[in-house]
Amino acid sequence: MLSPWICCSSPHSLRVTRWLAIVTLITLSLSSQAATLRKAVASRVNAEYASLETLYKHLHAHPELSYHEENTAAKISDELKQIGFQVTGKIGGHGIVGVLKNGAGPTVLVRTDLDALPVKEETGLPYASRVRTKDDKGNEVSVMHACGHDMHMTVFAGTARVLAALRDKWNGTLVMIGQPAEERVGGAKAMLADGLFTRFPKPDYCLALHVNSQLPAGSVGYTEGYMLANVDGLNITIRGVSGHGAWPHTTKDPIVLAAQTILALQTIVSRETAPGDPAVITVGSIHGGTKHNIIPDEVTLQLTLRSYSDEVRAHNIEAVKRITKGLAQAAGLPENRMPIVTLENESSSATYNDPALAARVANVFRSWFGEENTIREKPVMGAEDFGLYGRTEHKVPICMFWLGTVDPKRVQESKRTGQSLPSLHSSTFHPIPEPTIKTGVTAMTAAALELLGKK
Repeated sequence: MLSPWICCSSPHSLRVTRWLAIVTLITLSLSSQAATLRKAVASRVNAEYASLETLYKHLHAHPELSYHEENTAAKISDELKQIGFQVTGKIGGHGIVGVLKNGAGPTVLVRTDLDALPVKEETGLPYASRVRTKDDKGNEVSVMHACGHDMHMTVFAGTARVLAALRDKWNGTLVMIGQPAEERVGGAKAMLADGLFTRFPKPDYCLALHVNSQLPAGSVGYTEGYMLANVDGLNITIRGVSGHGAWPHTTKDPIVLAAQTILALQTIVSRETAPGDPAVITVGSIHGGTKHNIIPDEVTLQLTLRSYSDEVRAHNIEAVKRITKGLAQAAGLPENRMPIVTLENESSSATYNDPALAARVANVFRSWFGEENTIREKPVMGAEDFGLYGRTEHKVPICMFWLGTVDPKRVQESKRTGQSLPSLHSSTFHPIPEPTIKTGVTAMTAAALELLGKK
């Protein structure tokens, strides 16, 4: 028996039939438009790929340390100028800002970082970095893009090219920035202090990506809410009273006190932090003493503290100070020999992806790359200063996503054998150019097109 919706010719049924037909036509039209857009982006990405790979290998072979990105900034600046962006340099150091206006509409900021790390490359690549230079302390060091900023810049340049070529598809303003000193978490702060949100169009959204050393190339990852952690570097000088190792009773041994302090600091996370609040306190360096039979007068410790919430962050810093001083008092040290605890300048706040924006971007990725290549990732305790762009008085929604970089066969082999893949900052980490570059450019372009006005 036929449905009454079909056989009935009442006015109501006709209205329903027309409504269903209109919805079907709109759906088909939108689907066709989306397919056309994806085809246009893919065509531009393929056309740009050869020169982008050349750019990537150049950037990989010519890294520069934080606060020294002069040549790198000039290279990326030239890229933007050739495309037609209005470019301003020397923002917060070697930072660059490129602006491309395309009528009325939203303003979308896309960020790349520019700097590299003092790491000696051991990848064996034909385009491996052989750069050696002096760091800020005058030490001669090797330099490598061990955190993938060379890939970030390449994707950034590719995105700028594709969006500029497809100006007939969007309305609004693109603000594309090259940020210095991310590795020392100082560049975002410097650019904001130099008027990034006041001298240039204030963004409605901020986007960035970061390479992922565990995800297969061709995939992207996303995290809603906290993605990366607060980071604080603490230096502790534990002071004592020096003397001969054979007469320890005449001394106040800072090595013993340092050992007690390191163990006591572990209770901050295990006994002072709520189990549901993630935190890490790691002592990464300990130095003290010069000879086996001399009790020194001081020991130095270097710590990294990680957390997500501002409350846990503040508590951990104060707890380190309290425990360190309390143990020194218990050891009988005089007030003028209390430990000295100082906070490093290289500290930054957590990266918190606006949940609504992250969900919106993830939906775009699913439609462009498929569910299987759009991977929900858990928050990690690594740190980035991109989060600062969402913590100003303007409260701009931000979203950073992950870009897979590893040959899928290597990922599968790692899972099968349990052997770890090289991590970020490893001397052997490197993204594979194909398909990482294409995926990155496509993903960032798709995210930007989602947020910009449609034509």
